[in-house]
Amino acid sequence: MTRAISALLLVAALAGGFWLFIQGGFSTRTPPGTLEAWAANHMREWSVPARYKAMRNPVQCSSLPPHPAMAHWADHCATCHANNGDGTTMLGKTMYPRPPDMRQAMTQTQTDGEIYYTIKNGVRLTGMPAFGEPGDNDLDSWTLVCFVRHLPRLTSDEAAEMKKLNPKTPEELEEESQEADFLGKHQ
Repeated sequence: MTRAISALLLVAALAGGFWLFIQGGFSTRTPPGTLEAWAANHMREWSVPARYKAMRNPVQCSSLPPHPAMAHWADHCATCHANNGDGTTMLGKTMYPRPPDMRQAMTQTQTDGEIYYTIKNGVRLTGMPAFGEPGDNDLDSWTLVCFVRHLPRLTSDEAAEMKKLNPKTPEELEEESQEADFLGKHQ
């Protein structure tokens, strides 16, 4: 009898929790509940196989100038993560889970292999896509891991340079072309 009551109470609790979750809706505009936030924040950790956690970066980050990876980040990653890695872009602000602030401990304490795995394989049920070919142990992604490590020390000059490297819409490209034509004719 006590097992039946326990089972009934468990079902009632789960149903109540689900009802409360549904009442909040599935919008990315409203803050998530505690359980949803906790699960979303741990998805990256849960998604990385153990063998990747122990992988070492074949690229020597300390001897690498940040420019090539910085250009890659500005073109491919900054749309969601922002040039400085804080995730406060138009897309980043409207996604859930939100892109993490790549400068903070949640990312910076991950191993190089964990960051590499996330770049290469993405994270399900988030906006993080997979980049590169499966099984491809490419140096571009490892170099990008070095840039992620560099983000907490990004200088204002590097941020300004990255802004020039961000993708542009056709309208922005047309405006730049018109501006260059105008300046060329009036110099």
